[in-house]
Amino acid sequence: MRAATETAAQRWARQMADWAVPQKILDSAARQPFVFSPEIFAAPDPGTFEPSLSNRRAAEALGDGGSVLDVGCGGGSAAFAVTPPATEVTGTDRQEDMLELFASTAVARGLAAQVHAGPWPEAADAVPAADVVVCHNVLYNTAEIVPFVAALDAKARRRVVIEITPKHPQDRRRALWQHFWGLQRPHEPTAATAVEAIAEAGFEPVVEESLLGDDPRAEQRRAFEAAQWCRNLCLPPEREPEVAELMAGQPFTRERVTIWWDTEA
Repeated sequence: MRAATETAAQRWARQMADWAVPQKILDSAARQPFVFSPEIFAAPDPGTFEPSLSNRRAAEALGDGGSVLDVGCGGGSAAFAVTPPATEVTGTDRQEDMLELFASTAVARGLAAQVHAGPWPEAADAVPAADVVVCHNVLYNTAEIVPFVAALDAKARRRVVIEITPKHPQDRRRALWQHFWGLQRPHEPTAATAVEAIAEAGFEPVVEESLLGDDPRAEQRRAFEAAQWCRNLCLPPEREPEVAELMAGQPFTRERVTIWWDTEA
């Protein structure tokens, strides 16, 4: 029996540990899994997409202008969606090629930008504060949720805006793990656990659920998805057609949970 005093943060860490890929599967992989193609995360062109609820919450805190820090930025979709009103963007990511895409996009759009490599919150000391800090679809990558969000808060002068899926992003691919490896994937943690942990840490999060609008990059992302998931599953490239067949017709998850709070900085 688990201790009745287990905190939400401890429960999150325990449940995240259940998502670890067994070592015997990792040892069989010819390539490091969960290294992502930057093209999947490229920011859409201005005027081609409907701003999400998370985008709107970030933009309203920026008002007539300011700076935005995008943590786990990928190609910068979260940051560039709010330029304008933001006129300065900073991106952090653990993949250098993501940061290269972020920086080149900023140059193409005439924006002042800087990038910082490394995982969060380890990279936080080198990163300047910003008016608004955004972090989309990254929270499920960390087991230690409290230090992660505390570092987000410390860098935000006005607001923190986190966006995640209601369930772990791999949840919709549990059938693939079962098919190729006979591996049952867990059902937790969920966004509700994250919100509970954030509140326990002393923050006052506002929680809003929404559906994303049509994604102008959907076809582009689909073109890379089978190869990406073949890699994530620790399979050799020659099994990509089998992965693609099993994934055919499965839509991207549109449900999102926006978790935001204003800071005292």
